[in-house]
Amino acid sequence: MNITYKKLWNLLLDKGINRTILQNMTGISSASVAKLGRNENVNTDTLLKICSALNCHLSDIVDTTERENWQETYEQTLFKEKKIPVLASSGKVFHLGELFCGPGGLAVGALSAKIPGNQFSIEHKWANDFDSATCNTYRKNLCPHNPGSVICQDVRTLDIDSLPPIDALAFGFPCNDFSVVGEQKGFSGTYGPLYSYGVKVLKTHHPQWFLAENVGGLKSANDGRAFSKILTDLRESGYRIYPHFYKFEEYGVPQARHRIIIVGIREDLPYEFHVPSPALYASYDNTCRTALESPPIPSDAPNSELTRQSPLVVERLKHILPGQNAFTASLPPELQLHVKGAKISQIYKRLDPDKPAYTVTGSGGGGTHIYHYSEPRALTNRERARLQTFPDNFVFCGSKEEVRKQIGMAVPCKGAQVIFEAILKTFAGVDYEYIPCNVDIKHIEVEKC
Repeated sequence: MNITYKKLWNLLLDKGINRTILQNMTGISSASVAKLGRNENVNTDTLLKICSALNCHLSDIVDTTERENWQETYEQTLFKEKKIPVLASSGKVFHLGELFCGPGGLAVGALSAKIPGNQFSIEHKWANDFDSATCNTYRKNLCPHNPGSVICQDVRTLDIDSLPPIDALAFGFPCNDFSVVGEQKGFSGTYGPLYSYGVKVLKTHHPQWFLAENVGGLKSANDGRAFSKILTDLRESGYRIYPHFYKFEEYGVPQARHRIIIVGIREDLPYEFHVPSPALYASYDNTCRTALESPPIPSDAPNSELTRQSPLVVERLKHILPGQNAFTASLPPELQLHVKGAKISQIYKRLDPDKPAYTVTGSGGGGTHIYHYSEPRALTNRERARLQTFPDNFVFCGSKEEVRKQIGMAVPCKGAQVIFEAILKTFAGVDYEYIPCNVDIKHIEVEKC
């Protein structure tokens, strides 16, 4: 087999790098540089160092006159030896892996992300979640021709080392123990430590970038030590991190949903991420009325089943004005609730049609459905999905209760798309309006939780 490194020399010429600089950048020996100049075989460690230093793929630096299957075989050997991450693209297409993927809110945002006039994009590679109905939803909508790429399994038993190589990772690690709605057990709870499996993927597969998502309550869990520990672990995995507290209604999402999003870029890469500015969406009509009525939801849209309300609930809702809940409305005595500590809650709260919806959650019992502004009823799952900016043809699998939970746990697709497009622009060198990160990491210290 006749090897040639003509591609390497052309790449170096484009970057203004000579052989001496290449040797200094990579730490390879002068003998290896000489072999490259003579188109002789070099060891895999040498190729790894060059690809890492130049942020490129094997096919960008080496070629052969005998092309049949040589590259696939060579790369598989490198991957099995854990000597180089195998990338199936030239870098313009990022292959995405997901942990805690949910029904696919992040994935819809990622796969929809595009830059006008640019070929940078994101493609699904694999995804993992433990809930079977959720996995079926993801398969049906996002990878119907490759259902095996969704691994329905508890992440604690997942063989992370054997996962296919990826260029990017997304993980909305479970928020149950960090949410201000719950007990905020943080690392003391069942779900708090699960972020560490995302860290393990980063350390094992070294994707070029990642996006991690969690609730705003993450900042205060364990008196702030949990957030500090998570940021430290992500940074020590080899990434520059850019945490920001996003208010998605500021980005055109018809819902007041506030989340911590942490973007990370591998520290050997020469890119700096910036938080996209919400100024572009200042004039956007993100009221819940517009979201639910313009355009009207098709009559045959999936997941449109009505929720049954008792006559008592219907009568109570008739007395609650848009924007009010069961405790702020003027209810007759027979319709009042006598629940301690719930006076500022969202129980039987109706939407205000002229504002974004309040936060869509996975709950539904005890008056915690989201209630329509003009009809005395709870929203359908399809209406809830509209507020989460899922397309109307996105089919959720499972029972009505399972679907409600999936929708409530998802990331708003359009909000995620804004951030993914900013990541693509970062790598493509495309300028965009941005604002400073509002989470200061300068004084983050390692915390033992």
